[in-house]
Amino acid sequence: MDLGIKGRKAIVCASTQGLGRACATSLALEGCIVTINGRDAERAARVAAEIARETGAQVHGVGADITTEAGRAALLAACSEPDILVNNNAGPPPGKLADWHHDQWISALESNMLAPVLLIRAVMPGMRARKFGRIINVTSAMVKSPRPQMALSTGARAGLTAFAKSLSLEVAVDNVTINNLLPERIDTDRQRFMAERIMAEQGVTMAQARAQIADSIAAKRFGTPKEFGDACAYLCSEQAGFISGQNLQIDGGSYHGLI
Repeated sequence: MDLGIKGRKAIVCASTQGLGRACATSLALEGCIVTINGRDAERAARVAAEIARETGAQVHGVGADITTEAGRAALLAACSEPDILVNNNAGPPPGKLADWHHDQWISALESNMLAPVLLIRAVMPGMRARKFGRIINVTSAMVKSPRPQMALSTGARAGLTAFAKSLSLEVAVDNVTINNLLPERIDTDRQRFMAERIMAEQGVTMAQARAQIADSIAAKRFGTPKEFGDACAYLCSEQAGFISGQNLQIDGGSYHGLI
C-alpha cells in the first residue's frame, strides 16, 4: 500500500535507537524526509546516515535534548515545517512512591508530558495552515493498564494523553490528527533493562527472564520494532485521516479491557 506521504517532512524524537529509530525507519521507507534526534550529536549523525543507506531516503540527525527549550529550538530549526511529528522520549525508571520526590516528578513531567506538548504547540499552526498534519505520541500500555512500579511514567503520560485528546477535537477539521501508540514488550533495549531487573531480583538467567516477560504477553512473544514502526507510519498516512484522538495498543493482544 502506498501511504501517500512520500516527500512529507517528519520529525521523530529520541530516535537514535529503539522505538524512535523504528518509527524513523518506517517513515523513511515511505519516502518521508526524516529528521531524527538524540542527545549525542555524533551518534545522531551516524544513525541518520545508517537509516539513509538502509532506506534511500533523506535523513538528518540533530543533537538535541528535547526536554530543554534550546533542544526543541534546534530540532525545529532543522525541520521548520514538519508535516509529521512523532513524540517519543525515554521513560523514568520503575520504582515506588517513596522513591519519587519532587525532582523526580518534575523530570518525568518535563520528559514525558511537557516536551511533547510544547513541540505540538510549535508545529500546530503550520500544520493547520497547510491542511495536513500527523502527530503520534509514543506513550505506554501502562496508560490504560497502570502498574504500581510504573506510576511515575504513567502519571506523566496520562497527562499527555488527556491533552492530546482534547486538542484532537479542535484540529481534526484541518486534517490534523493526533494519536497515541501504546507499546508493551517490544523487543528493544528497554526490555533488556527490564529483564536485567528480573535477573537481579530472582537470580535467573537472561533467557529465563526474557521467557518470563514473553509469557506475560498473549502472543507469547516480544513485538518487533518493525511492527511498531509500521503501525506508526500507517497512522501518519493519507489513509488514516479519519482516525484521531485514539490510543492504539501495540501489545500482542494483551490488553484485558474493552476500551
